[in-house]
Amino acid sequence: MSAAAKGAIRIGIGGWVFEPWRGSFYPDGLSQKRELEYASSKLTSIEINGTYYGSQKPESFAKWREETPDGFVFSLKGSRYITNRRVLAEAGPSIEKFITGGVLELKEKLGPINWQFMPTKAFDPADFEAFLKLLPKSVDGRAIRHAVEVRHDSFRSPDFVALLREYGVAVVTAADSKYTQIADATAPFVYSRIMGTQEAEPNGYSARDLDAWAERARLWAAGEVPKDLDTVATSAGGQGGRDVFLYVISGDKIRNPAAAMALIERVGGKG
Repeated sequence: MSAAAKGAIRIGIGGWVFEPWRGSFYPDGLSQKRELEYASSKLTSIEINGTYYGSQKPESFAKWREETPDGFVFSLKGSRYITNRRVLAEAGPSIEKFITGGVLELKEKLGPINWQFMPTKAFDPADFEAFLKLLPKSVDGRAIRHAVEVRHDSFRSPDFVALLREYGVAVVTAADSKYTQIADATAPFVYSRIMGTQEAEPNGYSARDLDAWAERARLWAAGEVPKDLDTVATSAGGQGGRDVFLYVISGDKIRNPAAAMALIERVGGKG
């Protein structure tokens, strides 16, 4: 596949405010208000976690957009008050409030929204499809991409994968963790969260593991599905290039920036 036909690969971390990163990732003496500027100079994306726990001001999103370089993209987690409910079909007003509450101030730097579900949330096909129908494909002319992070084994169903493909929603590929892994490609982009960093490894992962994740990212970007990840349904590889969003999350968090930077170097740098 030609380079032009491949998707973009963006790699980053969850959030940017973490005290142990000061002196390990952030240079000594760097003011806290410049941490996002610094992080975005080393990474190609960041997943905003605060949006899961509460609303953020539109001015904050605009400020974050202005503090980051051209080509940088934020993903963000959808509100837990939307996903942590018994009947997802009733989430329409809350979804509208979330989408119109300021996130569009990110403008061209708005990446996918990750709707994360509790491990106790089981797959109810009718209710989950009702939820997918509520997710807007565009707002005010700006395309909105959606991913769902499910953590109950009942979602390991071909019916679930088929639903996501019908609505063009990605399933988050969780890795190196206790959570359910579903690595099927279901959307024009891939969203992966890897969670296995170890403090004993200077770059979070061994060189071999970093090479493996970099290769998976390249395969995804080329429209393929890595053979060594656990899928549920028939492969949807060979469907054209896909944008890739890969975040180093959890694990030994102090090493996550180093792991993300090592992966960025392996897939060709920041470009």
